[in-house]
Amino acid sequence: MASSFLSVPLKKSQAVDLVKPLEKFIKNTYSGPGGTQDDFTPQLKELDKLRESATGKTLDRHDSSLEIIQKYYDQLCAIEAKLPITENQEDEPPTPYQIRVNFTWYDAFDQGMLFLGKMKKTMSSGDYERMCVLFNIGALMSQIAAAQNISADDGLKNAAKYLQQAAGVFTHIKDSMAGPFQQVVTPDLSLEMLSTLAVVMLAQAQEAILLKSIQDKMKEAIIAKLSMQASDLYSDAMKQAQNPHFGDLLPKEWIPTLAGKQAMYHAQAEFYMSLMAKKNKNIGEEIARLKHALELAKTGGSRAGSTMDLKDFTGKIQRAHDAADKDNNFIYHDRVPELNTLPAIGRAAVAKALPLSKPMNPKSTDLFEKLVPLAVHQALTGYEARKADVVNREVGRLREATQLMNSVLASLNLPAAIEDLSGDSIPQSILDKGAAIKDKGGIDKINQLIQDLPELLQRNKEVLDEANRVLDDEEKTDNELRANFKERWARTPSAQLYSPLRAEGGKYQSILDNAIHADAIVREKYNKHAENITLLCKPEELPGKIPSSSPAAALQGSKCVTDLRQLMEEVETIKAERDVIESEIKEAKSDISSKFLTALAQDGVVNEESLSVGELDRMFGPLQQQVTESVGRQESLMGKIQTANTEFCQQKQASGSVNQREEKLKDLAAAHDAFMELISNLEEGTKFYNELLLLLVKFQTKCNDIVFARKTEKDEHLKDLQQNIAKQPSQSAPTPPAYQASGPGGAAKAPPPRPPPPQVQPQQQPQQAQPPAQQAAAGSQPQLNMPQPGQPQYGYNNPQYYSPPPMPTSYNPYATMQYQPPPQQGATAPYGQQPGAPPYPQQQQAAPPYPQQQYAPQYPQPAYNPYAPPSQYPNPYQQQQQQ
Repeated sequence: MASSFLSVPLKKSQAVDLVKPLEKFIKNTYSGPGGTQDDFTPQLKELDKLRESATGKTLDRHDSSLEIIQKYYDQLCAIEAKLPITENQEDEPPTPYQIRVNFTWYDAFDQGMLFLGKMKKTMSSGDYERMCVLFNIGALMSQIAAAQNISADDGLKNAAKYLQQAAGVFTHIKDSMAGPFQQVVTPDLSLEMLSTLAVVMLAQAQEAILLKSIQDKMKEAIIAKLSMQASDLYSDAMKQAQNPHFGDLLPKEWIPTLAGKQAMYHAQAEFYMSLMAKKNKNIGEEIARLKHALELAKTGGSRAGSTMDLKDFTGKIQRAHDAADKDNNFIYHDRVPELNTLPAIGRAAVAKALPLSKPMNPKSTDLFEKLVPLAVHQALTGYEARKADVVNREVGRLREATQLMNSVLASLNLPAAIEDLSGDSIPQSILDKGAAIKDKGGIDKINQLIQDLPELLQRNKEVLDEANRVLDDEEKTDNELRANFKERWARTPSAQLYSPLRAEGGKYQSILDNAIHADAIVREKYNKHAENITLLCKPEELPGKIPSSSPAAALQGSKCVTDLRQLMEEVETIKAERDVIESEIKEAKSDISSKFLTALAQDGVVNEESLSVGELDRMFGPLQQQVTESVGRQESLMGKIQTANTEFCQQKQASGSVNQREEKLKDLAAAHDAFMELISNLEEGTKFYNELLLLLVKFQTKCNDIVFARKTEKDEHLKDLQQNIAKQPSQSAPTPPAYQASGPGGAAKAPPPRPPPPQVQPQQQPQQAQPPAQQAAAGSQPQLNMPQPGQPQYGYNNPQYYSPPPMPTSYNPYATMQYQPPPQQGATAPYGQQPGAPPYPQQQQAAPPYPQQQYAPQYPQPAYNPYAPPSQYPNPYQQQQQQ
């Protein structure tokens, strides 16, 4: 009893380009905070090549082909959360977090028709692509199982393994993937078809295990139970395969094979139960089961037809039945029980639909391992924004407090006042400040940065203006078309679609406005301190620019000067501590990505806010406490400095020269502080404009992409509208008014009667000619005599029998061609013709329309003789010619 397995054909797909859309998405999405700057072009090309190998080539029924499809499926699962290929509305262009790739797949079972082709479906959905690829994995597993050598032990083992895996694949598609696509997919992915394929694979897996048990010569009871379970599964598969919705979709041999195997394995179960009955000496039960098995085997053979050969199996049962019946008749004489009284046969459900393994191929590696899932990336972006806010806020507190402290000390002329007690030397603090300015680049660096800012600002404004312009132009075009086509222009208005982009553009415009205002403040501060900054950069000119004063050496060892010097040392200590704190705040890092990944794996979502707030509190809590303590120490320290400086000023002699000198020293100290602030602001402004330019370029690209998609959609929509307008029928003519439809008397005019069809006169047959006397007696026109049978017709000796051809309704003298008698001997040939040569062909006249005439040759007649006897009646036609 040879057996074979049914296999599922593979789905075919059209080629697509995965490199360009995925590469563009990675650059636009993952290049921001929390992203990566790596180039993924090689990985994208490898993914595209892997798809081509998995879908574009003919796959052999071998494990190597299965590995290729499994690797591609594993890559699709790996990028599911990182590179989302999603389906969106027809009138909605892709959003920034979507990739549009159209996947086209054909129905696996449809053979197509001559002019319509095969059924197919195109969708921009990563889930649809994964579902179709997984379908092909199950189909290829069934083909590999069908190609196994079932006569070998390993072949049956492999067949059972692949068939159970295929059943698990189709079950997984039905339960977890195909539900959302039922209204749009091809019939091979319908829930009914997937359920049928899963049951068929499971029944064949049970069959493979059954054949293995027969080869291993297991007990009859086990084989019978396995056979009965296989029969039940094939029965279920046969019922599902006969779904009327399938039509002629399934191969023609499937239903006969399923029906035949259902009956065959039921017969096999009865046969092995009969063997058990024989061992137990229950001859009657043995005969009853063999009789039922024989009926089932014959039924299976008739059902299977040419798809299966059950003659040997039926003959085996027939021989066993005949032998048992013969033994019972001659030896045992046991009563044969009724079939319904026999014990039911048990079932042994060994075959199971195996669940999918992840990954399906253990050799698969994630090509995009460096990319995090998009949800994690978005969470990282939010985390980085929160972190930047905390860093800017705390650094801003430190810098604001330091600037306040510097401004107070500059107003008190400290520490220059306690260093310039001699009144004629340059304070060391002023010299140090000048050296610090020169180390930073001096006034030239400030000038260069200030000159670069307007150019950077202009570039940002041009990019933003261009992005807004393309949106305005497309929106204007959309409004004009909507006004022209009214309700037929059925697509999302551009104003509504562009509202998120307009909001984003407004945010960037607000940022630029604030930057312009900040640049103006920086320039004003530069103009105020530029002269003193320049002076600090030239220490050799300082003695001539700073006024001198009378010496105040008496205050060198006073208590107030000593206190102020100690307080200035504390000021420097606070500044140094703040530099360290600011550096720690800027360099603080945390492995928040692993926490986001863990949350996504456990909960399926990432609660970015709660995780980010907790991590930021843990990381920046101690540093924020140090900032608060530093600001508090500064307030206490500044109070002590003001008290000590008041006492110092009271002890110091007041003079005009002293006041002028102190004012100049204060201006120089303020210029140093202004330079440090300006250089920091200008460098940050330059960095800000460069980073903003990158964001604006991405924004412009986003606007160009959506405008291009809208223009393409507009062209297609216009084409459809034009085709619909062209297909619309023309309007019927208006109904005429009543006075035009009425006659003179007011009654409606009746339509004119239809003219009668033209009457064609039948052609009269020539009658026999009568003598003139008879004709005169009859009072009719003379008739020509017709020749009698046996008489010569139209001869020279019988001119009375001449009958002219019937004339057409309208006379046409050129209707017939004149007879040309043969030339007589000795006659001279016409001019230009050789003697003996045939005459020149005469021009053939066009035939008259209708009625057609019978050709009647005209023979020469004797000359007219008025004295001829009455029997030779003259020809009126010739008389007319003579006249």
